[in-house]
Amino acid sequence: MSWLFLILSGLIEVVWALSLKYAEGFTKFWPSAISIGSIAASMYLLSAAMRELPVGLSYAVFVGMGAIGATVLGIVLFGEPASPLRFFFLALLLASLVGLRATSV
Repeated sequence: MSWLFLILSGLIEVVWALSLKYAEGFTKFWPSAISIGSIAASMYLLSAAMRELPVGLSYAVFVGMGAIGATVLGIVLFGEPASPLRFFFLALLLASLVGLRATSV
């Protein structure tokens, strides 16, 4: 169950990262409300995951999922750069997360 909480927290982190972009400095009500609600939800789920999972692994997976998800969706939604080198570094980040998982338990 802890892994489910951790994965959900990472996915919700992507929601709040994107909603921050749409909130335009908290000047737009609904995107701001989504940001605040999703930040609270992702932190709650992260803390629930940390009851059983190591803190280093949990936080790395949480941040890594957010970084990968926000970068990919930034490319898709906002036309951000999609260079091969950028995808290489995203793959490197993913490999790091897999490595942390393999050495944590």
